[in-house]
Amino acid sequence: MVLSNINKRIQSLICNKKSRPLLPFLLAIIFTIMVSNQSISTVPKNSEILWDTYGIPHIYGNNAQGAFQAFGWAQMQSHANLLLRLYGQARGRAAEYWGEDYVESDKWVLTMGVPKRAIAWYQAQSSAFRSYINAFATGINTYAKEHADLIDDEVEVVLPVRPEDVLAHLQRVLLFTFVVDPGRVADNTHPESTPGSNGWAIAPKRSASGKAMLLANPHLPWGDLFLWYEAQITAPGINAYGATLVGIPVLAIAFNDNLGWTHTVNTHDGWDAYELKLQNNGYVLDGKVRRFETAPLLLKVKQKNGSLQEQKILLKSSIHGPVVSEKANKALALRVVGEDRPGVLEQWWNMAKSQNLSEFQQALRRLQLPMFTVMYSDRQGHIMHLFNGVVPVRQQGDFKYWQGIIPGDTSKTLWTKTHPYQDLPKVIDPLSGWLQNANDPPWTTTFPTAIKADNYPSYMAPRGPMDFRAQSSAKMLAEDASISFEEMITYKHSTQMELAQRILDDLINAAQQGNELARRAAKVLAAWDRRTDANSKGAVLFNFWVENVDLDKLFATPWDEKSPRTTPDGLADPKSAVKALADAAAKVEKTYGTIDIAWGDVFRLRYGNLDLPANGGAGDQGIFRTVYFAPADNGRFQAVAGDSYVAAVEFSTPVKAMALTSYGNATQPNSPHVGDQLQLFARQQLRPVWRTRKEITAHLEERKVF
Repeated sequence: MVLSNINKRIQSLICNKKSRPLLPFLLAIIFTIMVSNQSISTVPKNSEILWDTYGIPHIYGNNAQGAFQAFGWAQMQSHANLLLRLYGQARGRAAEYWGEDYVESDKWVLTMGVPKRAIAWYQAQSSAFRSYINAFATGINTYAKEHADLIDDEVEVVLPVRPEDVLAHLQRVLLFTFVVDPGRVADNTHPESTPGSNGWAIAPKRSASGKAMLLANPHLPWGDLFLWYEAQITAPGINAYGATLVGIPVLAIAFNDNLGWTHTVNTHDGWDAYELKLQNNGYVLDGKVRRFETAPLLLKVKQKNGSLQEQKILLKSSIHGPVVSEKANKALALRVVGEDRPGVLEQWWNMAKSQNLSEFQQALRRLQLPMFTVMYSDRQGHIMHLFNGVVPVRQQGDFKYWQGIIPGDTSKTLWTKTHPYQDLPKVIDPLSGWLQNANDPPWTTTFPTAIKADNYPSYMAPRGPMDFRAQSSAKMLAEDASISFEEMITYKHSTQMELAQRILDDLINAAQQGNELARRAAKVLAAWDRRTDANSKGAVLFNFWVENVDLDKLFATPWDEKSPRTTPDGLADPKSAVKALADAAAKVEKTYGTIDIAWGDVFRLRYGNLDLPANGGAGDQGIFRTVYFAPADNGRFQAVAGDSYVAAVEFSTPVKAMALTSYGNATQPNSPHVGDQLQLFARQQLRPVWRTRKEITAHLEERKVF
């Protein structure tokens, strides 16, 4: 109808002599209208995936269902074996499929009620979003039917994937790995876990371009359910670019033309371990004995000969939650937040569809996401830090109290309510013009302090300390009044060790008075650049020394809430520190033949067939370029966690963005994208993000039309 009316108008102008002088001008206006109308209303007839040369899928959906189906297909093409194995574990049937190595995993998933709750979550979805999850599962199954030859035989037993599997996997990842890690439950502690992250939001007043910027930088293990998958999803009402964990059908960290966000693992306590007193086959609460809810299950375990052996397990649940251990006359039960929040996926989807801060906050207010800080920037220049999560309303105790074992024989410790959105620590557009989070409590997100701990319950988050990585993060932002996009990327790759900056001068001075080996070590450390670049000499020696000392007793001045960015400081016991240095030097020299071996000769990046010199190091030593290593062979160490997905975004016109998925965007055997970005990682570089169809087709590797 629109084109018909335009054609009629053109014909009347041609026939009207008085209008002919204006014809070129009018035709230009009409052409602009036509192009604008086409860009707004054009929807592809078919959904498709455009794969770029880094294996990033750019999904164009003719509707939302088409986009979800294509995304399911894309994840299978890149990660089929991993995805199916993860879904099998989320069913609690991995031991049945693959043997006894998965028994503990199945027990954990079944004890936490994941498969049963997944069914309830599926029924609780809106009808529209249920159809989206269905479409994602259809995409997975359709790929599997057409490309069975590309999938390992042993994981095909999981097929067909059901929509409930998607939600079971989501629960296993979010609630029962991030909120509560089974490994932490086993020893009844809440220690720091490996998952971490950096996040920055920079306002126009601190940006060299006058445009807001965002830095997304999660640090997760380089395998299993922690792997990131980078993608672009375009459909009516959405055009978002970002990443999600394999098996999750929506983007978890993303940006569009108008806004973006990232997550960091926050200091959020979303689970509690209750000690129950057992009596008369029940447990005591407020002086009365209550009965456990019980459910017997048969756990099937595949034997080496292919037969199935059955194990009987009895699931017990209390008012506090499921029982995870029993000894003598006591039991331990877990209470975990988020089990009543089935709308996580839809909230993430709506966050990606949002076009301004008001719409974004409307999505956040649903509080379906059980934890994670939200760091946000937008085209209008707003920045925000939200200490997001489902936080229990507790009647007593501070954060430290709730990290321990909680008495379960009184209802006074049993929380039943959670804080609404307005209660959560947050700041929008601080005076400083910058926000950072490096897994530190929200009180140190910017300076001058914008979120004050005194205004919140003492159990909300710990009062400190601000660790060295967070101090380094804040230092870089605070000391640069005009940060360019390129500088932000350079800062992101900083391998400077804040711990060394704080303690090294004292250590060198003390070591110069020590024995011959200590003096040689002091000379190496004095020449060291205090970084962990591949060619840094002295970093290996210092790292071995750190392993020999007790960091909690190392400093003369402990961390102080009143001086959060300059403490701890000073060497408490120079004599023992020098002895530890001499011991470290002897070990380094014996292992590597010299005490000034380069960092990259010892610490390696190994993925697929690649073996490259590493840079970066442990976050607790104050290294912003965070990489964690595990022992490998011949005294070498290889990267196993840390910087995994990085995105740097500036909300200019058009949006400027660079990104990297450290280990590549695929794990399927023979994929060219296994480890294909690791060379860039080793060179401390990001790659350009291609978002327009013109850019994508200029770097097109493959096209799939549905």
